[in-house]
Amino acid sequence: MYTALYREYRPEVFDEILGQEHIVRILKNQIDTDSTSHAYLFCGTRGTGKTTTARILAKGLNCLSEGSRPCGSCSACRAIKEGTYLDVMEIDAASNNGVDNIRELRESVKYPPAVGRKKVYIIDEVHMLSSGAFNALLKTLEEPPEYVVFILATTEPQKLPSTILSRCMRLDFKRVPETLLMEGMRDICTRKGIEVTDGALRIIAANADGSVRDGLSILDQCISGGDLRIDTDDVLEFLGASGEETFVELTELVRKGRTADALVLLGQVLADGKDVRQFMRDWVNHYRNLLMTKFIREPQSVINMSVENIDRIRRQSEATDLADINRGILELSRTMNEAKWSTQPRILLELAIVQMSSNLDRKEPEQNSVQEKIETAEKPKAPVADNQWDCEKIWNAVFQDGEAAKGSFYIIGSSAALTEISDNTFTVAVKSEHVRMHAEKNRSLLEDLMEKHTGGRRTMKLVMNGEGEEVEGSRSVEEIAHDAEELLGINVEIQ
Repeated sequence: MYTALYREYRPEVFDEILGQEHIVRILKNQIDTDSTSHAYLFCGTRGTGKTTTARILAKGLNCLSEGSRPCGSCSACRAIKEGTYLDVMEIDAASNNGVDNIRELRESVKYPPAVGRKKVYIIDEVHMLSSGAFNALLKTLEEPPEYVVFILATTEPQKLPSTILSRCMRLDFKRVPETLLMEGMRDICTRKGIEVTDGALRIIAANADGSVRDGLSILDQCISGGDLRIDTDDVLEFLGASGEETFVELTELVRKGRTADALVLLGQVLADGKDVRQFMRDWVNHYRNLLMTKFIREPQSVINMSVENIDRIRRQSEATDLADINRGILELSRTMNEAKWSTQPRILLELAIVQMSSNLDRKEPEQNSVQEKIETAEKPKAPVADNQWDCEKIWNAVFQDGEAAKGSFYIIGSSAALTEISDNTFTVAVKSEHVRMHAEKNRSLLEDLMEKHTGGRRTMKLVMNGEGEEVEGSRSVEEIAHDAEELLGINVEIQ
């Protein structure tokens, strides 16, 4: 019978575990000094070695070797590997999550080990236990007999009650770096007599996104074709949709306004069998990741990806305007909502790509009136000395610098325009009272940036869009009352 690669090459001793050196060091030291905890909580994303490490820890606790433990070759280690060791029990909490299951466990805890030094209970996907099962486990988990060790494994530790978390020694498994994944897969290919290119390994590792099991599953799929040589084209053919790099490439094409290339790439992805609605969800999540890396220095806590993929997203985020990211999220979200009821979601997505890639230079919202667009297009350029100021170019430069200095600055840049520059002043036309207040609040920053890009200190004048009178502030209560009297024909008293 054929054995999957991730099972055939499962680590059997601590030194074979990839990318979890911090955990290996702790567990090896505890075994050597006989200071192991009574309960462990192994947390981390799928395929990072939680269950494998739990089995190796169980071996180390019962290994018969006099040297480094576990040895992987004694009778106890072999029996644990084969799943026949009486004192190591694995429980799948996804299918054994009731109170009765935990009560059976509590009864078995009372009996000492049959053949080994320790009885080890490995509870996988422990977050699937019911609240009643958690309560039944509490007392046993807190004060088990000295010969019992619990190892709880989960991908979602936030779902565990705090009473469980406080009773365990928590060890967090990291995503495995791509370089280590590539080295491990290259070693496997060498042992199997298969030649594989670095490019092919790099694509597999990128799509594994830090999961050893996912990486080996993809490699297994590529090897199953029977070829003794695997290159980049082979991997892409087996993968169909190419994962995170697909969204990076598609977003880059949209950002640069290469509409035709973006549509061709989308066609290739969908031709490989990718569901169009799922593709929309994944793409809008990519834009969300661009937004997170725009503001968060260490986004690993909010982006569940490998370090390498986060670096790719960060580089693209730095090259993309915040307004384009916002527009991408809004456009794709609207398209997803419409696609729920459409029989042609692909056409809607193609239209969204055309909209996103064709409107890169337009900063105002789509709901702007035709008159507003005309007024924006016909902004005057005031002369200074014998030169003409390029108000639009200067405003774009001010907008970019302001956005880098202050995240909310885009409100001003996208809803206001520089209309005139004189010797001592510059005029900014705003579209609403809200934008005027925001610009007034950032007056000092605006005047500093204008000085930087025009070479002289000037005072800012604010006008409403399409008007020539300077805005002094909000209307007084007396003015509002007077207008109400004329409109309604009643006497309005101000208290």
